[in-house]
Amino acid sequence: MAIRIFITGGTFDKEYNMLNGQLYFKDTHLHELLEKGRNLVPVEIRTLMMIDSLKMTAEDRDLIAYQCEQCEEEQIVITHGTDTMDKTAKVLAEKVKNKTVVITGAMIPIKFGSSDGLFNLGSALAFAQTLPRVFM
Repeated sequence: MAIRIFITGGTFDKEYNMLNGQLYFKDTHLHELLEKGRNLVPVEIRTLMMIDSLKMTAEDRDLIAYQCEQCEEEQIVITHGTDTMDKTAKVLAEKVKNKTVVITGAMIPIKFGSSDGLFNLGSALAFAQTLPRVFM
């Protein structure tokens, strides 16, 4: 079975505006990261939101948990901003049962040319395949 990847935004997907120096969201870069990492693992990708995790609400976190519970895949990777990843992890631990969920983030956008996101995504996919499901 494929690994489900849920996209929520965060640095993974930020673009850089060279005119004003601001980071912003346009489209996901996940397909590019998977290609650069030569991923051969079957994945199903769904974008839930494209936001900075500092702007994530309780409703956003509930949506992520709901989608994790509802998807048929038992192995899930979530791309997420690093600033509030711990808050989302707490909600997921409380609400998502019988699945392996791995949250990953990046400190440097891939659009900067080099990013820790490539390694972090590959590691998350490996952990999703090898960690046991949490039965509760």
